[in-house]
Amino acid sequence: MNPITHLLAGWAVGLPADLSRRDRGLIVLASISPDLDAAPALIDLAKGRSLQDLELGSRFHHSAHTLAFAAAFSLACLLVARRRFAAAALAFAAINLHYLCDIAGSRGPDGYHWPIPYLMPLSASWQLSVPWQWGLNAWPNVLITAALLALTIYYAWLRGCSPVGLLLTHADRAFVDTLRNRFGMPADSSPR
Repeated sequence: MNPITHLLAGWAVGLPADLSRRDRGLIVLASISPDLDAAPALIDLAKGRSLQDLELGSRFHHSAHTLAFAAAFSLACLLVARRRFAAAALAFAAINLHYLCDIAGSRGPDGYHWPIPYLMPLSASWQLSVPWQWGLNAWPNVLITAALLALTIYYAWLRGCSPVGLLLTHADRAFVDTLRNRFGMPADSSPR
């Protein structure tokens, strides 16, 4: 799936909990972190390869889509988060949601079904994949992204914060103020 979809999904995972900005940021980072394994594709692009011929990107993508990666990232959250156990558990959930989304909706244009090597490095024999995996640009991914965006906007209006605030607090404030000026103040508008 698209990294923006993963980011919005991570934001949605952290919505039910009363977390600090920092802890929410860790959960969002967790939700997009498995795709850092696609960074070698940038080397391919720098070498002048086309988008259809990304040798390193293809070789390494999904190498961080493992239980070990999810556990290690969650452990790191446990060490640095303010609400340690909640943030670690939600980070673990966000990473595994990332995997689930990729299993369902990441088929390439060539028809290749990206398997998830969930038990690597312990075992390469078990790869998570489904035969009905839809394409990256298929309508279900667009629908999921639109639903997550709507949820994000609703909660920005309701709670007074959005993913924008993870990097730009003034822009987040302007975004929330714009929503509240347009749609009115929610009954309970205390920021969380």
